[in-house]
Amino acid sequence: MKKIIFTLLLLSFSLTFAQKAIIKKSLKSSDPEVRAWGLAHKYIITDGHVDIPYRLAAQMKRENKADDISQRTEGGDFDFVRARAGGLDAPFMSIFVPSIYQTLGGAKKYADGLIDLVYGFEEKYPDQFMVATSPKDVKKAFKAGKIALPMGMENGAPIEDSIENVAYFHKRGIRYITLTHGKDNQICDSSYDTTRTWNGLSPFGREVVKEMSRVGIMVDISHVSDSTFYQVMDITEVPVIASHSSCRFYTPGFERNMNDDMIKRLGQNGGVIQINFGSSFLHEPYRDFDNRYRKAIRNYMFDNDAAWEDSATVAFRENFRKENPREFATVQVVADHIDHVVKLAGIDHVGLGSDYDGVGDSLPVGLKDVSQYPNLIAELIRRGYSDEDIEKICYKNVFRVWEAVEAHAAGL
Repeated sequence: MKKIIFTLLLLSFSLTFAQKAIIKKSLKSSDPEVRAWGLAHKYIITDGHVDIPYRLAAQMKRENKADDISQRTEGGDFDFVRARAGGLDAPFMSIFVPSIYQTLGGAKKYADGLIDLVYGFEEKYPDQFMVATSPKDVKKAFKAGKIALPMGMENGAPIEDSIENVAYFHKRGIRYITLTHGKDNQICDSSYDTTRTWNGLSPFGREVVKEMSRVGIMVDISHVSDSTFYQVMDITEVPVIASHSSCRFYTPGFERNMNDDMIKRLGQNGGVIQINFGSSFLHEPYRDFDNRYRKAIRNYMFDNDAAWEDSATVAFRENFRKENPREFATVQVVADHIDHVVKLAGIDHVGLGSDYDGVGDSLPVGLKDVSQYPNLIAELIRRGYSDEDIEKICYKNVFRVWEAVEAHAAGL
Protein backbone atom coordinates (compact mmCIF):
# COMPACT_ATOMS: atom_id res chain seq x y z
CA MET A 1 0.00 0.00 0.00
CA LYS A 2 2.78 2.43 0.93
CA LYS A 3 4.54 1.69 -2.38
CA ILE A 4 1.31 2.48 -4.25
CA ILE A 5 1.00 5.76 -2.35
CA PHE A 6 4.56 6.74 -3.26
CA THR A 7 3.80 6.04 -6.93
CA LEU A 8 0.66 8.17 -6.67
CA LEU A 9 2.71 11.17 -5.63
CA LEU A 10 4.40 11.16 -9.03
CA LEU A 11 1.16 11.30 -11.00
CA SER A 12 -0.82 14.26 -12.35
CA PHE A 13 -1.72 17.31 -10.30
CA SER A 14 -5.52 16.90 -10.14
CA LEU A 15 -7.02 13.71 -8.76
CA THR A 16 -8.08 11.04 -11.23
CA PHE A 17 -10.72 8.44 -10.47
CA ALA A 18 -7.96 5.92 -9.73
CA GLN A 19 -6.21 8.29 -7.35
CA LYS A 20 -9.45 9.00 -5.50
CA ALA A 21 -9.95 5.26 -5.17
CA ILE A 22 -6.51 4.86 -3.61
CA ILE A 23 -7.23 7.66 -1.13
CA LYS A 24 -10.54 6.00 -0.25
CA LYS A 25 -8.79 2.66 0.25
CA SER A 26 -6.11 4.22 2.46
CA LEU A 27 -8.79 5.62 4.77
CA LYS A 28 -9.89 2.08 5.59
CA SER A 29 -6.41 1.02 6.67
CA SER A 30 -5.62 0.26 10.32
CA ASP A 31 -2.07 1.58 9.78
CA PRO A 32 -1.95 5.18 11.16
CA GLU A 33 0.63 6.22 8.55
CA VAL A 34 -1.48 5.01 5.63
CA ARG A 35 -4.66 6.53 7.07
CA ALA A 36 -2.82 9.78 7.75
CA TRP A 37 -1.73 10.02 4.12
CA GLY A 38 -5.33 9.48 3.04
CA LEU A 39 -6.65 12.16 5.39
CA ALA A 40 -3.92 14.59 4.29
CA HIS A 41 -5.16 14.26 0.71
CA LYS A 42 -8.85 14.05 1.51
CA TYR A 43 -8.94 17.23 3.58
CA ILE A 44 -7.67 20.69 2.74
CA ILE A 45 -4.54 21.49 4.73
CA THR A 46 -3.95 25.16 5.38
CA ASP A 47 -0.78 26.43 7.02
CA GLY A 48 -0.80 29.87 8.62
CA HIS A 49 2.74 30.88 7.75
CA VAL A 50 5.20 29.91 5.00
CA ASP A 51 8.09 32.30 4.28
CA ILE A 52 8.83 31.33 0.67
CA PRO A 53 8.32 34.88 -0.75
CA TYR A 54 11.00 36.33 1.52
CA ARG A 55 13.34 33.38 0.91
CA LEU A 56 13.11 33.72 -2.86
CA ALA A 57 13.43 37.51 -2.77
CA ALA A 58 16.56 37.20 -0.65
CA GLN A 59 17.95 34.53 -2.98
CA MET A 60 17.29 36.74 -6.00
CA LYS A 61 19.13 39.64 -4.36
CA ARG A 62 22.03 37.39 -3.37
CA GLU A 63 22.37 35.23 -6.49
CA ASN A 64 20.42 37.15 -9.14
CA LYS A 65 18.18 34.09 -9.57
CA ALA A 66 15.54 32.25 -7.58
CA ASP A 67 14.43 28.63 -7.28
CA ASP A 68 11.65 27.36 -9.53
CA ILE A 69 9.09 26.27 -6.93
CA SER A 70 6.94 24.52 -9.54
CA GLN A 71 9.65 21.83 -9.37
CA ARG A 72 11.36 20.13 -6.45
CA THR A 73 14.02 22.52 -5.18
CA GLU A 74 17.38 21.75 -3.65
CA GLY A 75 17.01 24.27 -0.84
CA GLY A 76 14.21 25.54 1.36
CA ASP A 77 11.22 23.77 2.83
CA PHE A 78 8.49 24.48 0.24
CA ASP A 79 7.85 23.72 -3.40
CA PHE A 80 4.93 22.35 -5.42
CA VAL A 81 6.18 18.77 -5.56
CA ARG A 82 6.76 18.42 -1.83
CA ALA A 83 3.57 20.32 -0.97
CA ARG A 84 1.55 17.97 -3.16
CA ALA A 85 3.24 14.97 -1.54
CA GLY A 86 2.37 16.23 1.95
CA GLY A 87 -1.18 17.27 1.13
CA LEU A 88 -0.56 20.98 1.70
CA ASP A 89 -3.25 22.90 -0.17
CA ALA A 90 -3.34 26.45 1.19
CA PRO A 91 -0.09 27.81 2.65
CA PHE A 92 -0.47 31.44 3.68
CA MET A 93 2.33 33.21 1.87
CA SER A 94 4.09 35.40 4.43
CA ILE A 95 4.65 38.93 3.19
CA PHE A 96 7.42 39.39 5.73
CA VAL A 97 8.74 42.92 6.19
CA PRO A 98 11.82 43.03 8.45
CA SER A 99 11.84 45.59 11.22
CA ILE A 100 14.78 47.42 9.67
CA TYR A 101 12.35 49.00 7.17
CA GLN A 102 10.74 50.82 10.09
CA THR A 103 14.03 52.70 10.38
CA LEU A 104 15.11 52.87 6.75
CA GLY A 105 11.65 53.58 5.32
CA GLY A 106 10.21 51.86 2.29
CA ALA A 107 8.18 49.23 4.15
CA LYS A 108 5.13 49.63 1.90
CA LYS A 109 7.21 49.38 -1.27
CA TYR A 110 8.96 46.28 0.04
CA ALA A 111 5.64 44.60 0.91
CA ASP A 112 4.28 45.41 -2.54
CA GLY A 113 7.30 43.75 -4.10
CA LEU A 114 6.68 40.50 -2.21
CA ILE A 115 2.97 40.59 -3.07
CA ASP A 116 3.92 41.00 -6.74
CA LEU A 117 6.18 37.97 -6.34
CA VAL A 118 3.26 35.83 -5.13
CA TYR A 119 1.06 36.94 -8.02
CA GLY A 120 4.01 36.00 -10.20
CA PHE A 121 3.78 32.39 -9.00
CA GLU A 122 0.25 32.21 -10.39
CA GLU A 123 1.29 33.89 -13.65
CA LYS A 124 4.33 31.66 -14.20
CA TYR A 125 2.80 28.41 -13.03
CA PRO A 126 -0.97 28.65 -13.65
CA ASP A 127 -1.46 24.89 -13.57
CA GLN A 128 0.08 24.61 -10.09
CA PHE A 129 -0.71 27.79 -8.14
CA MET A 130 -3.66 30.13 -7.65
CA VAL A 131 -3.74 33.24 -5.47
CA ALA A 132 -6.65 32.93 -3.02
CA THR A 133 -8.43 35.71 -1.16
CA SER A 134 -11.23 33.68 0.45
CA PRO A 135 -12.04 30.17 1.67
CA LYS A 136 -14.15 29.81 -1.49
CA ASP A 137 -11.04 30.46 -3.58
CA VAL A 138 -9.13 27.83 -1.63
CA LYS A 139 -11.86 25.25 -2.22
CA LYS A 140 -11.91 26.13 -5.93
CA ALA A 141 -8.14 25.63 -6.17
CA PHE A 142 -8.35 22.37 -4.22
CA LYS A 143 -10.97 21.01 -6.60
CA ALA A 144 -8.79 21.99 -9.57
CA GLY A 145 -5.70 20.29 -8.15
CA LYS A 146 -3.87 23.57 -7.60
CA ILE A 147 -2.19 24.90 -4.48
CA ALA A 148 -3.98 28.00 -3.21
CA LEU A 149 -1.83 30.94 -2.15
CA PRO A 150 -3.59 33.19 0.37
CA MET A 151 -1.41 35.98 1.74
CA GLY A 152 -0.74 37.31 5.23
CA MET A 153 1.49 40.31 5.93
CA GLU A 154 3.99 39.77 8.74
CA ASN A 155 4.54 43.19 10.33
CA GLY A 156 2.09 46.06 10.05
CA ALA A 157 4.91 48.51 9.28
CA PRO A 158 3.84 48.82 5.58
CA ILE A 159 0.60 50.46 6.72
CA GLU A 160 2.96 53.29 7.66
CA ASP A 161 0.99 56.21 9.13
CA SER A 162 -2.00 56.00 6.78
CA ILE A 163 -5.13 54.16 7.86
CA GLU A 164 -6.14 54.05 4.17
CA ASN A 165 -3.33 51.57 3.58
CA VAL A 166 -5.30 48.89 5.45
CA ALA A 167 -7.93 48.87 2.70
CA TYR A 168 -5.14 49.18 0.11
CA PHE A 169 -3.54 45.94 1.27
CA HIS A 170 -6.91 44.21 1.42
CA LYS A 171 -7.38 45.09 -2.24
CA ARG A 172 -3.92 43.66 -2.93
CA GLY A 173 -5.00 40.34 -1.44
CA ILE A 174 -3.72 40.48 2.14
CA ARG A 175 -6.05 38.51 4.45
CA TYR A 176 -4.24 38.75 7.76
CA ILE A 177 -1.76 41.21 9.22
CA THR A 178 0.67 40.31 12.00
CA LEU A 179 0.59 43.62 13.86
CA THR A 180 4.35 43.82 14.42
CA HIS A 181 7.49 41.71 14.20
CA GLY A 182 10.82 41.97 16.04
CA LYS A 183 10.58 45.60 17.18
CA ASP A 184 7.87 47.91 18.46
CA ASN A 185 6.30 49.72 15.50
CA GLN A 186 3.71 52.43 14.92
CA ILE A 187 0.91 49.98 15.81
CA CYS A 188 2.01 48.16 18.95
CA ASP A 189 4.75 46.62 21.06
CA SER A 190 6.62 43.47 20.07
CA SER A 191 7.25 40.42 22.27
CA TYR A 192 10.91 40.59 21.20
CA ASP A 193 11.37 44.24 22.21
CA THR A 194 11.78 45.37 25.82
CA THR A 195 11.29 49.08 25.05
CA ARG A 196 7.49 48.92 25.59
CA THR A 197 6.94 52.03 23.51
CA TRP A 198 3.15 51.97 23.88
CA ASN A 199 2.59 49.50 26.71
CA GLY A 200 0.41 47.63 24.23
CA LEU A 201 -1.41 49.19 21.28
CA SER A 202 -0.69 52.74 20.15
CA PRO A 203 -3.68 55.06 19.59
CA PHE A 204 -3.11 54.53 15.85
CA GLY A 205 -2.90 50.78 16.44
CA ARG A 206 -6.38 50.75 17.94
CA GLU A 207 -7.65 52.38 14.76
CA VAL A 208 -5.79 49.80 12.68
CA VAL A 209 -7.37 46.85 14.51
CA LYS A 210 -10.84 48.28 13.97
CA GLU A 211 -10.13 49.11 10.33
CA MET A 212 -8.84 45.60 9.65
CA SER A 213 -12.15 44.18 10.87
CA ARG A 214 -14.05 46.75 8.82
CA VAL A 215 -12.39 45.77 5.54
CA GLY A 216 -12.11 42.03 6.24
CA ILE A 217 -8.50 41.37 7.30
CA MET A 218 -7.84 38.95 10.16
CA VAL A 219 -5.86 40.31 13.10
CA ASP A 220 -2.78 38.17 13.83
CA ILE A 221 -1.40 38.44 17.37
CA SER A 222 1.77 36.37 16.80
CA HIS A 223 4.84 38.45 17.70
CA VAL A 224 2.98 40.99 19.85
CA SER A 225 3.65 41.69 23.53
CA ASP A 226 1.31 40.27 26.16
CA SER A 227 -0.19 43.68 26.87
CA THR A 228 -0.87 44.17 23.17
CA PHE A 229 -2.65 40.81 23.03
CA TYR A 230 -5.00 41.63 25.88
CA GLN A 231 -5.79 45.07 24.50
CA VAL A 232 -6.63 43.52 21.11
CA MET A 233 -8.93 41.07 22.88
CA ASP A 234 -10.66 43.96 24.64
CA ILE A 235 -11.49 45.87 21.47
CA THR A 236 -11.93 43.27 18.72
CA GLU A 237 -15.44 42.48 17.48
CA VAL A 238 -14.33 39.35 15.61
CA PRO A 239 -12.17 36.28 16.32
CA VAL A 240 -8.42 36.67 15.82
CA ILE A 241 -5.59 34.29 14.98
CA ALA A 242 -2.06 33.57 16.10
CA SER A 243 -0.72 32.53 12.69
CA HIS A 244 2.50 30.88 13.90
CA SER A 245 2.85 30.64 17.68
CA SER A 246 3.14 27.79 20.18
CA CYS A 247 2.53 27.18 23.90
CA ARG A 248 4.60 29.03 26.49
CA PHE A 249 3.83 26.20 28.92
CA TYR A 250 6.66 24.25 27.23
CA THR A 251 8.99 27.27 26.83
CA PRO A 252 8.79 29.18 30.13
CA GLY A 253 9.63 32.87 29.84
CA PHE A 254 9.44 32.95 26.04
CA GLU A 255 6.94 35.78 25.47
CA ARG A 256 6.79 35.10 21.74
CA ASN A 257 4.64 32.03 22.59
CA MET A 258 1.20 32.21 24.24
CA ASN A 259 0.67 31.45 27.92
CA ASP A 260 -2.24 29.38 29.20
CA ASP A 261 -4.43 32.35 30.09
CA MET A 262 -3.92 33.86 26.64
CA ILE A 263 -4.84 30.60 24.93
CA LYS A 264 -8.03 30.38 27.00
CA ARG A 265 -8.88 34.00 26.18
CA LEU A 266 -8.22 33.35 22.49
CA GLY A 267 -10.61 30.42 22.65
CA GLN A 268 -13.29 32.50 24.36
CA ASN A 269 -12.88 35.00 21.51
CA GLY A 270 -13.46 32.19 18.99
CA GLY A 271 -9.91 32.49 17.68
CA VAL A 272 -7.27 29.96 16.63
CA ILE A 273 -3.60 29.43 17.53
CA GLN A 274 -1.66 27.82 14.68
CA ILE A 275 1.28 25.87 16.08
CA ASN A 276 4.77 26.93 14.97
CA PHE A 277 7.08 24.02 14.05
CA GLY A 278 10.40 25.72 14.91
CA SER A 279 12.19 23.71 17.61
CA SER A 280 12.94 26.90 19.55
CA PHE A 281 9.16 27.47 19.80
CA LEU A 282 8.51 23.92 20.95
CA HIS A 283 11.28 22.44 23.00
CA GLU A 284 13.21 23.84 25.97
CA PRO A 285 16.37 21.74 25.38
CA TYR A 286 16.66 23.24 21.90
CA ARG A 287 16.08 26.72 23.28
CA ASP A 288 18.91 26.13 25.75
CA PHE A 289 21.24 25.22 22.87
CA ASP A 290 20.05 28.21 20.84
CA ASN A 291 20.73 30.64 23.69
CA ARG A 292 24.22 29.24 24.28
CA TYR A 293 24.93 29.27 20.54
CA ARG A 294 23.91 32.90 20.09
CA LYS A 295 25.85 34.01 23.18
CA ALA A 296 28.99 32.18 22.04
CA ILE A 297 28.84 33.76 18.58
CA ARG A 298 28.26 37.26 19.99
CA ASN A 299 31.26 36.85 22.30
CA TYR A 300 33.42 35.50 19.46
CA MET A 301 32.56 38.37 17.13
CA PHE A 302 33.18 40.94 19.90
CA ASP A 303 36.50 39.42 20.97
CA ASN A 304 37.74 39.09 17.38
CA ASP A 305 36.16 42.20 15.87
CA ALA A 306 34.48 39.88 13.35
CA ALA A 307 31.23 40.02 11.39
CA TRP A 308 28.58 37.28 11.15
CA GLU A 309 29.43 36.42 7.53
CA ASP A 310 33.24 36.40 7.97
CA SER A 311 34.76 33.03 7.09
CA ALA A 312 36.30 32.74 10.54
CA THR A 313 32.90 33.33 12.17
CA VAL A 314 31.28 30.78 9.86
CA ALA A 315 33.96 28.25 10.85
CA PHE A 316 33.40 29.05 14.53
CA ARG A 317 29.65 28.54 14.15
CA GLU A 318 30.09 25.21 12.37
CA ASN A 319 32.57 23.98 14.96
CA PHE A 320 30.28 25.02 17.83
CA ARG A 321 27.47 22.96 16.34
CA LYS A 322 29.72 19.94 15.91
CA GLU A 323 30.82 20.10 19.52
CA ASN A 324 27.34 20.88 20.87
CA PRO A 325 24.76 18.59 19.21
CA ARG A 326 21.25 19.99 19.11
CA GLU A 327 18.24 18.19 20.54
CA PHE A 328 15.56 18.92 17.97
CA ALA A 329 11.87 18.77 18.76
CA THR A 330 9.94 15.85 17.26
CA VAL A 331 6.52 15.25 15.72
CA GLN A 332 5.45 14.07 19.17
CA VAL A 333 6.41 17.42 20.72
CA VAL A 334 4.33 19.28 18.12
CA ALA A 335 1.41 17.01 19.00
CA ASP A 336 1.99 17.84 22.69
CA HIS A 337 1.41 21.52 21.90
CA ILE A 338 -1.79 20.66 20.04
CA ASP A 339 -2.91 18.54 23.00
CA HIS A 340 -2.24 21.44 25.34
CA VAL A 341 -4.37 23.88 23.34
CA VAL A 342 -7.20 21.37 23.11
CA LYS A 343 -7.04 20.83 26.88
CA LEU A 344 -7.21 24.58 27.57
CA ALA A 345 -9.50 25.92 24.83
CA GLY A 346 -10.97 22.98 22.94
CA ILE A 347 -10.53 21.34 19.56
CA ASP A 348 -12.03 24.33 17.71
CA HIS A 349 -9.12 26.64 18.51
CA VAL A 350 -5.94 25.01 17.17
CA GLY A 351 -4.38 24.80 13.71
CA LEU A 352 -1.05 24.58 11.88
CA GLY A 353 1.37 27.48 11.37
CA SER A 354 4.68 25.83 10.57
CA ASP A 355 6.87 28.85 9.76
CA TYR A 356 8.46 26.76 7.00
CA ASP A 357 11.28 28.66 5.27
CA GLY A 358 11.31 30.99 8.28
CA VAL A 359 12.96 28.98 11.08
CA GLY A 360 16.08 27.75 9.30
CA ASP A 361 17.23 24.22 10.06
CA SER A 362 15.52 24.08 13.48
CA LEU A 363 12.52 22.06 12.25
CA PRO A 364 11.45 18.95 14.19
CA VAL A 365 12.44 15.41 13.36
CA GLY A 366 9.68 14.15 11.09
CA LEU A 367 8.54 17.62 9.96
CA LYS A 368 11.57 18.84 8.04
CA ASP A 369 9.61 20.12 5.04
CA VAL A 370 6.10 20.44 3.60
CA SER A 371 6.00 16.81 2.44
CA GLN A 372 5.73 15.58 6.03
CA TYR A 373 2.35 16.77 7.35
CA PRO A 374 1.08 13.15 7.26
CA ASN A 375 3.60 12.30 10.00
CA LEU A 376 1.86 14.73 12.35
CA ILE A 377 -1.58 13.50 11.34
CA ALA A 378 -0.46 9.91 12.05
CA GLU A 379 0.63 10.96 15.53
CA LEU A 380 -2.73 12.60 16.16
CA ILE A 381 -4.47 9.40 15.03
CA ARG A 382 -2.37 7.41 17.50
CA ARG A 383 -3.47 9.81 20.25
CA GLY A 384 -7.12 9.22 19.53
CA TYR A 385 -8.04 12.28 17.49
CA SER A 386 -11.08 11.62 15.30
CA ASP A 387 -11.27 12.35 11.58
CA GLU A 388 -13.51 15.30 12.42
CA ASP A 389 -10.93 16.62 14.90
CA ILE A 390 -8.17 16.35 12.31
CA GLU A 391 -10.29 18.10 9.69
CA LYS A 392 -10.77 21.01 12.08
CA ILE A 393 -7.04 21.24 12.79
CA CYS A 394 -6.16 21.01 9.09
CA TYR A 395 -8.40 23.84 7.91
CA LYS A 396 -11.91 24.14 9.35
CA ASN A 397 -10.94 26.13 12.44
CA VAL A 398 -9.06 28.75 10.44
CA PHE A 399 -11.76 28.90 7.78
CA ARG A 400 -14.35 29.56 10.51
CA VAL A 401 -12.39 32.62 11.69
CA TRP A 402 -11.72 33.79 8.14
CA GLU A 403 -15.41 33.49 7.22
CA ALA A 404 -16.46 35.28 10.42
CA VAL A 405 -14.18 38.21 9.56
CA GLU A 406 -15.53 38.26 5.99
CA ALA A 407 -19.14 38.20 7.25
CA HIS A 408 -18.46 41.01 9.72
CA ALA A 409 -16.97 43.19 7.00
CA ALA A 410 -19.83 42.43 4.63
CA GLY A 411 -22.36 43.32 7.34
CA LEU A 412 -20.74 46.68 7.90
